[in-house]
Amino acid sequence: MFFKKPTSKTLKILFHSSQNPIFSLINHKAKNPPYTYTQTKNYVDVYMKWKKDQYLDTIEHIHKSIQLKPIISLKNVIAQNPNGCIPISDVSKKGLHFDVKIKVARFLRQYPSIFEEFSGPQYNLPWFRLTQEAVEIDREERRLYEDCKEDLRERLKKFILMSKQKVLPLKVIQGMLWYLGLPEDFLECLDMNLDGSFRVVEMEEGLKGLAVESNERVLSVLQRNAMKKGVYSNEPMEAIEFPLFPSKGVRLRRKIEVWLREFQKVPYVSPYEDYSHLDPNSDIAEKRVVGFLHELLCLFVEHSAERRRLLCLKKYFGLPQKVHKAFERHPYMFYLSLRNKTCTAILKEAYCDKMAIERHPMLRIRNKYINLMKESQVILKSRRVNNPYVERPKLDLDLDCADEEECVEIGRL
Repeated sequence: MFFKKPTSKTLKILFHSSQNPIFSLINHKAKNPPYTYTQTKNYVDVYMKWKKDQYLDTIEHIHKSIQLKPIISLKNVIAQNPNGCIPISDVSKKGLHFDVKIKVARFLRQYPSIFEEFSGPQYNLPWFRLTQEAVEIDREERRLYEDCKEDLRERLKKFILMSKQKVLPLKVIQGMLWYLGLPEDFLECLDMNLDGSFRVVEMEEGLKGLAVESNERVLSVLQRNAMKKGVYSNEPMEAIEFPLFPSKGVRLRRKIEVWLREFQKVPYVSPYEDYSHLDPNSDIAEKRVVGFLHELLCLFVEHSAERRRLLCLKKYFGLPQKVHKAFERHPYMFYLSLRNKTCTAILKEAYCDKMAIERHPMLRIRNKYINLMKESQVILKSRRVNNPYVERPKLDLDLDCADEEECVEIGRL
């Protein structure tokens, strides 16, 4: 991780000796006026080596999410067919659409506990249908969409309200449906899925967008938690300290620790508030960006996302060009996992303090599909050893036990 140094001795002296609040944040008092922070950049240049976090690197529903997404997409194609089954020719040439990097037939055969193969009525072509276990989870998933429609709609509303103009292109929203826990066809039936606070608008470059009209003030997760603890009174430009969770073996250099203590005292600007008056090179602007990333990941199902998927949001959320560096500069808040040949940004608070952030209702369903994925691995292994008498394992689809095991694992770490 790299930070910018002062380029001259004169500049160093100016920062340390000036009484002008535009240049000095080091010796400020607790009740400095808001403009003290708006033009101040106090970061130091220190390289910090990335450190692996064993626990966060082994959370299944985060790291299997990449494989699960195309499985759910193909499952939906089969479930929506009136006959409940499809010939392989219906999807064989749509690998790019489903983000499947191998032949679709081969991909389906990798998950026999989800997709059941049989010979079709004509030409002996392979057909696929869902197993009984997958059918039951699919029904539960559809019931959940109906029961939690208000919760899911509220998450989408907050996502749009964080944008600069309170409006986002439909194509950007479509790319975020998986993370928000919304069904793939959500935008195809807007009249049924949305309430009167949403409206479809025309945007620049001929794009269609979804806007939100709301006069009520929205509080971020950080604000609500701080109010519960009695350390935040909802005053303008009031400071909120970010919750920090050091990973085992991660130590900050002294220069960064000093900067971090001062950074925590900087006023907190909610991602739902206007930020146009902020200097993009100031500490308060950086705190606003970090707060935005925190709130964004709080809305997501796994409280994580591929870092590259977030880059398309820069234009519409007023993020700096190198917003991805914010994850590296705040290792006590975010963890960057390098599994699956990609970089996944994980919000630590969601897994180190499970009472702080509300659990997404879709997480339980996804974990059940992941259990079927694990079951498929056992089935394929038994086939490879050519032992037809190996019993098909029945994995526990109830996640209450799994949650307890995760808590025990956290305690060990």
